[in-house]
Amino acid sequence: MIMLLVIRGSIIIAQAPAGYYDPASGLTGKALQQALHDIIDGHTSVTYSDLWTCFQNTDKKPDGTVWDMYSDIPGGTPAYSFVFITDQCGDYSKEGDCYNREHSFPKSWFNDAVPMYTDLFHIYPTDGWVNGKRGNLPFGETDSPSWTSTNGSKVGPSSVTGYTGTVFEPIDAFKGDFARTYFYMATRYYGEDSTWPGSDMTTGAQPKPWALAMLLAWNRADPVSAKETNRNNEVYSYQHNRNPFIDDPQFAEKIWGTLNPVEEIADCNISLTLWPNPTHGYLNINTTAVSCPGTTAYVYNSSGCLVMTENVNEGMTILSTGELSPGIYFIMIPCDSKVISGAFVVASR
Repeated sequence: MIMLLVIRGSIIIAQAPAGYYDPASGLTGKALQQALHDIIDGHTSVTYSDLWTCFQNTDKKPDGTVWDMYSDIPGGTPAYSFVFITDQCGDYSKEGDCYNREHSFPKSWFNDAVPMYTDLFHIYPTDGWVNGKRGNLPFGETDSPSWTSTNGSKVGPSSVTGYTGTVFEPIDAFKGDFARTYFYMATRYYGEDSTWPGSDMTTGAQPKPWALAMLLAWNRADPVSAKETNRNNEVYSYQHNRNPFIDDPQFAEKIWGTLNPVEEIADCNISLTLWPNPTHGYLNINTTAVSCPGTTAYVYNSSGCLVMTENVNEGMTILSTGELSPGIYFIMIPCDSKVISGAFVVASR
């Protein structure tokens, strides 16, 4: 690992260099994840103290204040804002006191090890008090929060199918940012995470099935923003690698989602066939599963919202689609640490 005292050039590259992703062209599934890993691996590491300086360029709002996703209200007026350096933590006793360095992928999940410990792609400046409330909790969604921040971030019991523990839910405007952060971690450290403790949300760096389904939905519902694109360019100027899932959000679909042909999930010992497609009232789901008999299928609409679940056993299951509005739907079936997926169309009646 190369440690670098931050010396920032005056030229900011506005996009990935020509040919940057050429080695990943035409690939899907694990082959694509491996190719992207090889492209972004071996980044230049900054030091932990350098992060304060990096934030002044990677996370600066148009008005020059700190862009804190735990307090910002896009399109509105946040309860407070932070000034770089002046409001750097320090001690805090309430929300709005100061900002610190948030490992959005908690550092205990990878044993506080390098280079993850200072990888800017998952470290953000956030309110110290809210950061403390989040702690090491998984990201998630909650319908009955026990605590809510001034911008609407929440702590409470999970309402995501497949997990019942306590979670931290960021606001909708930043859910895609965190989803693409976690896709980056899963890919940058693909094959390097076997000794990580992991968490209720991850196996090593890889999202568990309940988390993967949620993150894919967040990726679809909250598209890449100018904030993310600018941050990707700024981090590239320090680390000399990029977050592929910001440059091309379809990479996530090609690895884990609707654009990954089901034939590639060979080690999961599961195949998926859907018919008739388009459907006019029912859908046959035909699965062949050796290692994952008896599981749940999750159906999402094109906005990434979960609209239906169905128990799926080995063989054929009939899914009633009569209550679904016409449109495109995505079906995801967890299998151990993998997810098999497909898409179907509900035709107009």
